[in-house]
Amino acid sequence: MKRQLVAFLGFYLSLHFAASEPFLGVNYGQVADNLPPPSATARLLASTAFQKLRLYDTNQDIISAVETNPSISLLVGVANGDIPLLASSPSSAASWLSSHLPSLKSISSISVGNEVLSFAGASISSQLVLAMENLLSALPPSSNIKISTVHAMDILSQSDPPSAGAFHTEYSTYLDPLLAFLNRTGSPLMINPYPYFAYTSDTRPETLAFCLFQPNPGRVDKNSGLTYMNMFDAQVDAVRAALDAKGFTNVDILVAETGWPHSGDANEPGATPENAREYNGNLVSHLRSLAGTPRVPGKSVETYLFALYDEDLKPGPASERSFGLFSLNLTENYEAGLLKNGSSSTNLAPAPAPGPSVSIPETSASAPAPVQTQIPNSQAAPTQSRTISNPSISPSSGCGVSVRGIEANGTIQPATGTDCQLPTGTASHLSVKRFSIFIFICHYVLSLYL
Repeated sequence: MKRQLVAFLGFYLSLHFAASEPFLGVNYGQVADNLPPPSATARLLASTAFQKLRLYDTNQDIISAVETNPSISLLVGVANGDIPLLASSPSSAASWLSSHLPSLKSISSISVGNEVLSFAGASISSQLVLAMENLLSALPPSSNIKISTVHAMDILSQSDPPSAGAFHTEYSTYLDPLLAFLNRTGSPLMINPYPYFAYTSDTRPETLAFCLFQPNPGRVDKNSGLTYMNMFDAQVDAVRAALDAKGFTNVDILVAETGWPHSGDANEPGATPENAREYNGNLVSHLRSLAGTPRVPGKSVETYLFALYDEDLKPGPASERSFGLFSLNLTENYEAGLLKNGSSSTNLAPAPAPGPSVSIPETSASAPAPVQTQIPNSQAAPTQSRTISNPSISPSSGCGVSVRGIEANGTIQPATGTDCQLPTGTASHLSVKRFSIFIFICHYVLSLYL
């Protein structure tokens, strides 16, 4: 009877996961001129386990198409260039909201800017929290929409071991009030960890295994005694430690981007379909296990995979254009366990004619190939860069922070790679509550019979 009960619960749990992934989302980058139309993408999403979609802008065609699927919630973005407008006055923020998001039906979160502290410069960074405050005040009083902003992992100055995680003091002027805002409003800290960039600076087989969630001896945090079996957990826990050290123990972490390219240039080690399948597939399995991280066990961090499609207009090395999980004909580039039970991407109708090309502003900087510890200065000419002085950055440690190029409203931000010292909507809220109740019942029944 006990074995039958355990088997039944395990089977039921697997079915539940296949249909409901409250912690799993995907990024929809649009720096391309050959993407399927929004209606085709909406059909594709309906066949997957994704319940969350991140946009870097407020594209109304995409939002309208996705709104037809009530199980999908949206994380949308404010362009870095719009931050001064939102910060100028509450009425300006209200005007922006009404014109860019006339419908809030499917919106769960809004990211005010993208990697602002790393790329936007001191002027815009100093206006970030005020812009967030004004946008929050513009929302309806009954709204549950979270206001936050996405950060590159270079906001950390220390992460070795993960328990010693600390934020860069050079960002404290902007980061401290931002963290206080997140703590007060119950919004998450959004980060972009990329284990792929760790491997590019340390191509030993043991580093690859650690980055891909493959069997490995593990790495012990000398302070906490916790053992890390993959670098994703180590990066997340380093951010968790940095938050805890600041006293923000109640601020959750959200992984806004993470992924692995399926192809690259000849000098880009590890950018293969096999490694992309291993990373994304094993990450999804890890999240589904609800194992959590060594520092925060039993809770999967909300994670958005990068990205839905390849983006052919991305500058830089070939890997920048090769993070897509799905091809333009709506089939999987590789199997990563992302489709719902019984569905197949090959059963979807091929995408109609590609949508219109993305207009890339002339002010967009062309991104050079990733360079160790070189972070482009968005306020300078495209050929200029600034070097962050960070003695804790160690390419040989085999654990990287990502500062990859990200699009925001069609604007290409510089693509770089840096390495750190790590050793290693309503419908959505309802799904989370139902899932939590389900898990509680499972634990209760098992406690009675086992």
